[in-house]
Amino acid sequence: MPFGREKRSEALPLEPFTVRISEAMRLTGLRRSKVYELIASGELEVIKVGRCSLVVVASLRALIERGRQAQS
Repeated sequence: MPFGREKRSEALPLEPFTVRISEAMRLTGLRRSKVYELIASGELEVIKVGRCSLVVVASLRALIERGRQAQS
């Protein structure tokens, strides 16, 4: 095997840094209007690439963690 190349089965799975709004809805179970409300309030971080809005996965994780801590 050439230097620097791994077999696909040996490579670690990559997690996305961002997801589309529809995927953020699916992952959280929130409705579109609530996701946009969280974006507007700054609770979810969004990156615009052209006309595409991408939600930063770390901000989704932080939102869920804040919710878990609030329930404790």
